[in-house]
Amino acid sequence: GHTAGAKTFKYIARYCNKIGLKYLTVYAFSTENWKRPKAEIDGIMNLLRDYLKDAENFKNENIRVRFIGELSVLPDDIKELIKKDEDGSKDATGLKLNIAINYGGRDEITNAVKKIVASGVKSEDITEQTISDNLYTAGMPDPDFIIRPSGEYRLSNYLIWQSAYAEYWFSDVLWPDFTPKHLEKAIDDYNHRHRRFGGV
Repeated sequence: GHTAGAKTFKYIARYCNKIGLKYLTVYAFSTENWKRPKAEIDGIMNLLRDYLKDAENFKNENIRVRFIGELSVLPDDIKELIKKDEDGSKDATGLKLNIAINYGGRDEITNAVKKIVASGVKSEDITEQTISDNLYTAGMPDPDFIIRPSGEYRLSNYLIWQSAYAEYWFSDVLWPDFTPKHLEKAIDDYNHRHRRFGGV
């Protein structure tokens, strides 16, 4: 399942770049996923290694790759590959592809608060922008649209701060079976929504 899902990810990412989407963020491994069996975790990490070694193809397709999450706990070889891929694609001007690894929304906010406190900012000077500027996604726009496949109806600790006004689309289709047609259907649905952001 994870292997099929990884293939779907690469296919969908390339398709997003082809149709001109500016940002795509995928949830590859959460902070809670460490609770899974060791054999499964090892398999996921090996899939990540394979992707990172293959990421040159994304560079050649003008896709900029960035990883978000608490990366310090990952194996050293994976961290080295991540740095290589981020540096190698930094000048790409197409799709901005964010891959969330060892990511958790609550963990992200906790780390942001620690950074703000350590920087000496006074409490009265802290704004929403202060917090946004200290998240893993600093410098990126908040997501407009979040797609949740596999018949689940929860956030699962994903982009909690950033998704305050995101639109959601839920599907019973399992991620390994997700195709560009499903993506097109989701985007068409999004394009027919009226976003008010709390207004009228």
